[in-house]
Amino acid sequence: MLLLPTPRKSLYFLHPQTLCRQSQHNFRSLWLTRVCGKSDVPAAATSWTLVRMQIRRIRMPSTYFVLSVVFFLDMGVCTAVQSEMRITTIKQEPYAMSKGSQLEGFCMDLLSEIAKKLGFKFRVQLVKDASYGRQDESGNWNGMIGEEADLAIAPLTLTAAREKAVGMTKPFMQTGISILLRKDISEGIGFFDFLSPFAVETWVGILVAYLGTAACIWVVARLSPCEWSQPQSEQNRFSLLHSLWYTAGAFTLQGAGPHPKAPSGRVISCSWWLFTIVLLACYFSHLSSSKTPESTHLTVKGFEDLANQDTIEYGCLAGSSTLAFFKNSNNPVYRRIYEHMERTKSFVSSMDEGVRRAKEGNFAFIGESVSLDLAVARHCELVRAHEVVGMRGYSIAAALGSPIIKNLSVAILQLSEAGELAYLRSKWWASSCMADKAKSSAVQQHGLKGMFVVLSLGLGLGALLAVLELTAKSRRSAAEQKKSCCTVLTEELSLRLRTSNANKPQENVDKDKEKA
Repeated sequence: MLLLPTPRKSLYFLHPQTLCRQSQHNFRSLWLTRVCGKSDVPAAATSWTLVRMQIRRIRMPSTYFVLSVVFFLDMGVCTAVQSEMRITTIKQEPYAMSKGSQLEGFCMDLLSEIAKKLGFKFRVQLVKDASYGRQDESGNWNGMIGEEADLAIAPLTLTAAREKAVGMTKPFMQTGISILLRKDISEGIGFFDFLSPFAVETWVGILVAYLGTAACIWVVARLSPCEWSQPQSEQNRFSLLHSLWYTAGAFTLQGAGPHPKAPSGRVISCSWWLFTIVLLACYFSHLSSSKTPESTHLTVKGFEDLANQDTIEYGCLAGSSTLAFFKNSNNPVYRRIYEHMERTKSFVSSMDEGVRRAKEGNFAFIGESVSLDLAVARHCELVRAHEVVGMRGYSIAAALGSPIIKNLSVAILQLSEAGELAYLRSKWWASSCMADKAKSSAVQQHGLKGMFVVLSLGLGLGALLAVLELTAKSRRSAAEQKKSCCTVLTEELSLRLRTSNANKPQENVDKDKEKA
């Protein structure tokens, strides 16, 4: 157990630039004094009076030999310590991940930044038993705590038991304990869940289609002579309000008369009916699938809700600090959670297993909030509960009493103040849910893109037919009145689109005919 304190480690543990330089300087001063008769430091600065008194008691040749050997051995030891440090870690996304023959991740980037600041080289090795570190009944540690290494850098939680066994730096990341669930389990039934089958973009598109169809029916009903043959004496049946009402009635498959008589109006109506039938079929299909018995819709917002239900199973990582938190807690809710996990043996062996079981929908995974946030960023169907308890931090472990702990803590604080830790967090916790939006249960707007296109074509065709009908009538009228077709068409458009002339009295109509 090399991380636990030993005399050799406590002296030379990862402090080459301080301990080794001081040791080399002292031995060099003594060696030059006794062997060469010189000294590179003032006599008042040396503290070798007692050593000299002891050296006088032995023979001079032996003194020169011993000092020379000790000096050169010390130089070799310090050089070896400075050359390469052994670092142990555990493979876990995104802290340490394999990339070919190398490792990459948050902890690897953090280790590189710290090594630059403290000036040491390192060699990373994975922990043999793939464990963070747990103390057995006999007091021995496994995992990274008991690994033969100089440093342990990983999402290693700072706990009292580990602090007694090894030295821990200032936390480089704050975390807590929370719950990971599938979204349909963590979210209760809301007032507006009936809107859930369609996305917001789809509902906006439906609203625009409704208003556009009503406006087209109103315009076509005024332009088409088949629908409104005598604008001077007849009142148009399709006012703007009636067009909105007629379109809404067709949307609910109820209908609201009168119906259009002109071919142009009927083309628009048929296009709107087809659009609404397909839209309602998709809506009820997704609404019924979201209400199937497989989705429990159990509202779990915190640990008390989790402890008060027995519908879904829950568990945490075996042998983790999360399990120790619930085991040692005096909170009745936390004690119930621990007793349930212990009774049902619902522990998981790895983080990946906990995420996989949570995605299946019948399991709630209890873990550290930082790791759960990563799972939510990678799997869009998962969500983390808002409640976070047992705040703690991730730290770097070294030998107990090692002087390098202070320098490591200072380097971590410097990186935090410079924003480097926040940058690494945003780099390795980037969400990939943007690419998975198409897998969402809600129907996106592009899922009904074809029906929106069909409706647009129907509206355009209806408007074109109305213009052709009006043009045909204008040509006949122009031939009778011996006027140009464009003049008659302009007069027709002006008369039909001016609402003030829609109810012109018959007397004014007769006077206009006499003047003509």
